[in-house]
Amino acid sequence: MAGTVDVLGPILEMMTWVGFVPGVPLLIIAWIIAKRRCVWVTADGERFAAGGFMGLHWVDQSDEERKVLLDVPAGAGGYEPRAVVVHYDVCHPSRCSLEPPRHDHTVLIVGWILTGVGILSTLGGFALLVF
Repeated sequence: MAGTVDVLGPILEMMTWVGFVPGVPLLIIAWIIAKRRCVWVTADGERFAAGGFMGLHWVDQSDEERKVLLDVPAGAGGYEPRAVVVHYDVCHPSRCSLEPPRHDHTVLIVGWILTGVGILSTLGGFALLVF
């Protein structure tokens, strides 16, 4: 049993550092990214054709008219003018979409995993001291 404790102690110590050192900064970076991200809101709009491309027209929260051309040809996908729901970035209204935005949480997930490894390794190290 003493040989196992002698081997597990340094491994748990190393895993504590491997978990905490990159994990906590990644959590801080993910928090900063989340705070700096602008809010996306929805508005009722309509599709239109202009120069062979499809565009979107809507009125934003500050009652300004917005028109944006998309990279989609108007003839693709059976184009017909119709009312749509437009999702747009409040800080940059030209960033818009017909689909709700999907935010990438990779930094947050990796930060939680590494911090969890650090916490579990720390608890395991303390358990080795007790037993």
